[in-house]
Amino acid sequence: MGRYQDWRSGTVYPDEGADPLERSHVEAALLALNSDDKPYHVRAALSAEKADVVAEWIVTDPGIGNGRGRRQVKRTVKFRMRLDGASHEARVCVDVEEVTWAGEPAKRVVARKRGSGPRTRAKSWRADLKKGPDGKRHRVYDFYFDSNDLRDPLQKVVLSAGWTWRGTRNP
Repeated sequence: MGRYQDWRSGTVYPDEGADPLERSHVEAALLALNSDDKPYHVRAALSAEKADVVAEWIVTDPGIGNGRGRRQVKRTVKFRMRLDGASHEARVCVDVEEVTWAGEPAKRVVARKRGSGPRTRAKSWRADLKKGPDGKRHRVYDFYFDSNDLRDPLQKVVLSAGWTWRGTRNP
């Protein structure tokens, strides 16, 4: 699946000979990704979002520091997808927003970053080195977040339906 790729635009093509499904089937399969055990939510887009389907993941990193110097980052990753039934393409734009809050409790915004595009990615983690049962030190994650954990299931649904996943700046 997705053997041919265009790395610059983030476009992935389905396998040759794959019969494309109808638009309604692709949309239903994307919406079926929702479940209570997953940290993200896939929904029909609002009219202002300029898309057909939106997958959104909001995560807040654990805070670092104490008192007024405490910092906490809230990340929102949004995949906006426009489904084109005529060309069998899912045009996808990724929007990432990071807001850094300060204080305890977090009340003051000290930094704001936004990114958008076909290959935008957000990744964050906090880990410690701890001694394992074999006596060696191992990295143990206290917190781990990667936006590809949302991109991969979405892309798999689109490609298995015989559609092209096309990265764009605006869907």
